[in-house]
Amino acid sequence: MINLSKEVKKVVDDKAKYTDWATRDDIKAELKVDLIILLDEHGYPPVTMDDVYKEVLEQAENFKKYL
Repeated sequence: MINLSKEVKKVVDDKAKYTDWATRDDIKAELKVDLIILLDEHGYPPVTMDDVYKEVLEQAENFKKYL
């Protein structure tokens, strides 16, 4: 789980380097695809990927907002 969380952070940081990433649908779509691939590589069950994506996106938006 530690490795997965480090990889998720790398993916989010890569997409969040754009100042308007939270409002751009293309960047959000890339983030979602990258997270789905990453979760699949780590054997995460595909049923809850949407929930995980939403939680990660919400946390990333809050983190960048209050940084």
